[in-house]
Amino acid sequence: MNQYEVTFIVDPVLSDTEIKQTSENYVDLLKTEGCQIVHVDEMGLRQLAYPIKKRNSGIYYCIEFQSDSGTIIGRLELALRRDERIMRFLTTALDKYGIKYNEDKRNGLIKKRDKAEKKSEKSFGQTAAPVAAKPEEPVQPSKAPEKAPVAAVAEEEE
Repeated sequence: MNQYEVTFIVDPVLSDTEIKQTSENYVDLLKTEGCQIVHVDEMGLRQLAYPIKKRNSGIYYCIEFQSDSGTIIGRLELALRRDERIMRFLTTALDKYGIKYNEDKRNGLIKKRDKAEKKSEKSFGQTAAPVAAKPEEPVQPSKAPEKAPVAAVAEEEE
């Protein structure tokens, strides 16, 4: 069986019941097609990096499922494209490393980093070691090289 993951963003203007109904519709669609649902993750309301359909935020869902054939992917993506409540979606096939990562994340072996940890790492990386100041040497004006008269140069060449 191949394992897939579909992540989609739902329009935040909808009511809570409509949002939950949207995700349940896709879970039911996958179940009726013979897929096994591994995990459904509601990531919640998040800010978008750029506006999508004049919205600056969206509600993220991630459904991880197993399927015998890849034909369901085309039908699932077609349904996601036709649904006006879905702002964006991404379907990926998971390899053994992706499956292991998702399992570890669900089991708590991979933790989310705290904001305090991120700040301490940034400040640690940005501080520079103090450098001993060298005394500045006075700058002496440089002398221009002396120029030989043109007539003297011409006589030497002959």
